[in-house]
Amino acid sequence: MLWQRLVNRWLAIALIAICQHDAWARSTFHHEGAFAAQVTYITDGDTLWVRPLAGGAPFKVRLEGLDAPEICQAWGAQSRDALTARLAHRSVDVAIHRYDDYGRAVARIELAGEDVAAWMVREGHAWSYRYRRSAGPYAAEEAQARRARRGLFADMALEYPRDFRQRHGSCKF
Repeated sequence: MLWQRLVNRWLAIALIAICQHDAWARSTFHHEGAFAAQVTYITDGDTLWVRPLAGGAPFKVRLEGLDAPEICQAWGAQSRDALTARLAHRSVDVAIHRYDDYGRAVARIELAGEDVAAWMVREGHAWSYRYRRSAGPYAAEEAQARRARRGLFADMALEYPRDFRQRHGSCKF
């Protein structure tokens, strides 16, 4: 009987701690809607860190609608460098649409009213994100970059990032 009460008390304390941690994590890491932010760091051609101008800690955002080369893949460093040159330490508008399986916010980011993902694809630094039979939201920008043989589209042998990850795994070192 005493043992059962101790176990029940321990479970209750653990449940409270888990709920409090979950609420803290949501309030700390999950932002909602649209807001202005400053870009603090660029991880690669489709992932960056932003700090809301209203305050709070920087957090990771994945650009919606594109797929940039992996950082260890051909054109990966150029893709990251292009995004860095465009956005580093700049103020942007962020519109979060969802969170991915890795906990990253997936968002549309605009710089002075221009869709950054569309710019990345149009300049040949990323592919339009394909899903099943869809050519993705930036298919027209990708076609334009391909015709001009701009950026990564100058090398027609480049492998789409999803295929690269399947063959070589993650670039995490």
